[in-house]
Amino acid sequence: MPKKCILILLDGLGDRAYPELGHRTPLQAAQTPVLDSLARDGANGLYHAALLGQALPSENAHFTMFGYDMQDFPGRGALEALGAGIPLSARDVAVLTHLVHLAPTSEGTLLLNDAKHPATAEEIQSLMGAVENFALDGIQVHLHPTGKLGGILTLSGEVAPFVTDSDTMMNGTPLMAVRPWADHADDGAARSTAKVLGAYLEWVHHTLQDHPVNRSRREKGQVPLNGLVTQRAGRLKPVASFSQACGLRGLILASGIIYLGLAAYLGMDARQVTDGDDPGRDLAQRVQTALELAGRYDFIHVHTKTPDEAAHTKDPQRKMRVIEALDQGLGTVLEALRADPELLLVVAADHSTPSAGPLIHSGEPVPVIYHGPGIRRDAVQRYDEVSAAGGALGFVRGKELMYLILNHLDRAKLQGIMDTPVDQPYWPGRYEPLRLGKRTHHPPPTDGGDSGDRGKAR
Repeated sequence: MPKKCILILLDGLGDRAYPELGHRTPLQAAQTPVLDSLARDGANGLYHAALLGQALPSENAHFTMFGYDMQDFPGRGALEALGAGIPLSARDVAVLTHLVHLAPTSEGTLLLNDAKHPATAEEIQSLMGAVENFALDGIQVHLHPTGKLGGILTLSGEVAPFVTDSDTMMNGTPLMAVRPWADHADDGAARSTAKVLGAYLEWVHHTLQDHPVNRSRREKGQVPLNGLVTQRAGRLKPVASFSQACGLRGLILASGIIYLGLAAYLGMDARQVTDGDDPGRDLAQRVQTALELAGRYDFIHVHTKTPDEAAHTKDPQRKMRVIEALDQGLGTVLEALRADPELLLVVAADHSTPSAGPLIHSGEPVPVIYHGPGIRRDAVQRYDEVSAAGGALGFVRGKELMYLILNHLDRAKLQGIMDTPVDQPYWPGRYEPLRLGKRTHHPPPTDGGDSGDRGKAR
């Protein structure tokens, strides 16, 4: 039976059907003989990390896939800060931000133009350096660049993460005012955070509007990068490590800092990989690395962002070609994957990303394969969103993905057994042995009664 698991995560793989693809999804239209062969030899199903129709970001979906409850999720800002190596205390708030062009209106609003305008590294460094530090009412704001136009704001003082975004994520719309969440309207820290963050964004716009870099950009016919937008505030909170929660030694192989941050938050090891110009070759290299390290870990998460990135270009055929490249790359390591008799291979996605329309992510479920010794084999012949619906796994939700991994690794705990003070889903638990000579109970009473009466109702 399998003793270790490799999860190949094809980010944003799910999609919708398009006329130019014969009313098929990019995955249905793609030629994927390798993924199809795994589907034929495994158990298939559909997966959603939360509720059908909910459009999840990758970080929320991964958190649930790894066996955690959303109440313990710290917010993406905090995770990216960890992934970027930004110091973050337990009281600090971290917020995602990036440079944009803002157009003032006669109504006093600022219209968003977030077209990812090209800028040199020197321009970005100069602009971000000009608005690096800000303080108001005892709250300090610091901007940490993280690459390209992006950065992370850290706020310290009497702050709280329960504030709204300013980024509408829709060009031509006015920036949103930063406000406390409705259920934190009486929270002084949330109100102060909203006030200071709003004041900072206004100061940033005025500071960058006439910055020398932007004067030069205007002279060259380029739009000025004269503002920042914010979203997904977060703060760290106590959480059980992946090893404690799932009983597995975990490793993440990924390129994005959000996954490095997730690994740091959950106490998993991580290796940052780079994305080249061939997604199939990149995936094959990551799978090969996972196979080489499989003796040191029980669970290895192999991640590729390329299906999601292709979908964000709003070109279904481009996404189809990326999927075909991933399948070809996977074919170069397929023999090695099949050869390991102790390997449980899971192929899944975290969410659907539509290749057309206004949505960033969408709420349709994604296909999942469980492949390895002892796995039930169903009648599914292809790996896609429609074929998987007829598979033996049925519909898998949320933490069930990790529960099924523990089950197929023969680590599932029989419900009701308590071998540790915290009820974890894996067995055997990391229990404390009973040691002779260390009395933990009072001796039984010696009243002369019949010992056979013990335990009987009275």
